Amino acid sequence: MTAATTGPSPLAPAWLEYPEDPNALAPQLWASGVQRNDDGQIAVQGLGVSQLARDHGTPLLVLDEDDFRGRARAFRDAFDEAFADLCGGVDVYYAGKSFLCTAAARWVAEEGLRLDTASGGELAAALRAGVEPAHIGLHGNNKSDAEMRRALQAGVGRIVVDSLDELDRLTELAAEAGAVAPVMLRLTPGVHAHTHEFIATAHEDQKFGLSMAGGLASQAGQAVARALAAESVDLRGLHCHIGSQIFEAEGFGVAAEKLLGFLAEIAAEHGVALEELDLGGGHGIAYTPADAPRTPADIATTLAGVVRAACTKLGIRCPRISIEPGRAISGPAGFTLYEAGVRKTVTVDGADGTTHPRRYVSVDGGMSDNPRPVLYEADYSVALASRTSASGAVLSRVVGKHCESGDLVVKDAYLPEDVGRGDLLAVPATGAYCHSLSSNYNMLTRPAVVAVRDGRARVIIRRETEDDLFARETGL
Repeated sequence: MTAATTGPSPLAPAWLEYPEDPNALAPQLWASGVQRNDDGQIAVQGLGVSQLARDHGTPLLVLDEDDFRGRARAFRDAFDEAFADLCGGVDVYYAGKSFLCTAAARWVAEEGLRLDTASGGELAAALRAGVEPAHIGLHGNNKSDAEMRRALQAGVGRIVVDSLDELDRLTELAAEAGAVAPVMLRLTPGVHAHTHEFIATAHEDQKFGLSMAGGLASQAGQAVARALAAESVDLRGLHCHIGSQIFEAEGFGVAAEKLLGFLAEIAAEHGVALEELDLGGGHGIAYTPADAPRTPADIATTLAGVVRAACTKLGIRCPRISIEPGRAISGPAGFTLYEAGVRKTVTVDGADGTTHPRRYVSVDGGMSDNPRPVLYEADYSVALASRTSASGAVLSRVVGKHCESGDLVVKDAYLPEDVGRGDLLAVPATGAYCHSLSSNYNMLTRPAVVAVRDGRARVIIRRETEDDLFARETGL
């Protein structure tokens, strides 16, 4: 049998440093209430993972509710302060696609945020949670008639229109209903975020938004003219979203300057000063110790400076600004708890012709509860959660139990050499886009979601059962 070797491995990626203490937790990866307790277990607000596993099973998505709420407040307060003298504050829309259930919808509403939805189902969750309809936005590049009718009937505060085709259809539906549709136009400013190709959403060759190329003669310019001429449309303003998991400030600044310039062109051509400008979300979080996310205060101050300078240069009044953080609120608030099973060590050929060991540790979940590694080649971190270890660390790959070779949970990590069957492992920063993207692949049931507040855990989404798997089948 191949033996695992402690110490740095030539197979490790350049960003992955060998840990001096494999039991240490990098604080930027975890919710504020997470730390090791006196028994060496990872605990959230003092509640140990062994107790969580006994009470709720694994895999388990654990959310620190206080951390989630605190991050929501941080965006609200930082942007209100930075933009107070420009436009009286900022409307912060939580991007529900990152993680949404009725409990989370209530949290953001209670913390003074609004809610961005991207489908009829997300809209239904917001309404069922009791979110004020005027504080809800509806996104989507291919909204159905039923979704647009529901939004109009509910009285949502904004419908973000994605194309000329959709604008024409919404105009008709609103007229039929005797309503006036509150519209934001989603534009593509041509800003390329430094991110993975599949989640960079501001370049021209993609499904989202109206092109600005050509100024007022562009698709965006045509949409403005049509919306202003339509009696059943109230054109509120412009919207853009330049990508996801972005750490640099420059892209947001360039996008803001472009859209403010376009607002100035609209005012000059049509004599109308549109009242709102949404600069989207996409702010990055730490998935590995190599990531260095910016604070909400830093993001807000930087962006306010760009907007202030652009408005002064253009001689226009600053519109009401809105933003849409999602991952930056929900992501670090959550971690996924797994139980380890099979482990093995294999020999891998290095680039120089030498061979080196790699440890594989299988867990009781995988791509059905977190498909991001296989979809986006996303990197995550992992920690031994149920105890500490005096063993040295070995290069490890944490994999799921699905019948797929690409079923990775954590591609590269250093774990204690003695990690084995029955140990609990915790993967941080899974509060965003894990539950939302989860599936029943291989007919696995989806995990429960528990929220911890004041040291107490409560189930906010129950674990699926086998009965749930067969509930839609008609042949039984």
